Amino acid sequence: MLTMIEENGPSTHEPSEVSSSSQARLRLDGLLNKNMRIRMTDGRTLVGLFLCTDRDCNVILGSAQEFLKSTDTFSQGEPRVLGLAMIPGHHIVSIEVEADSLEDSQGFGANH
Repeated sequence: MLTMIEENGPSTHEPSEVSSSSQARLRLDGLLNKNMRIRMTDGRTLVGLFLCTDRDCNVILGSAQEFLKSTDTFSQGEPRVLGLAMIPGHHIVSIEVEADSLEDSQGFGANH
């Protein structure tokens, strides 16, 4: 038997086939508390811990830092510390997960 947490609470049943929405939810669960880099339409880049998302693809980052798009390719600039930040989904151009945070969870078998 497999116990799955669904939107209306836990239910116990035999899974015949895992739905694509369940697979997507499991994939998102695996990304929780991982460092992400989000590029936005206005050129800014936010780096922080992935905390949550919603149906509109808005993303919440914790301990976020903002990097402005620099006109000089050699200068990275000082990051601006934001703390908790909400990025509207329609402003997101790309999302990258830092490889170090993925390796850490796999290496130590972190099952939360």
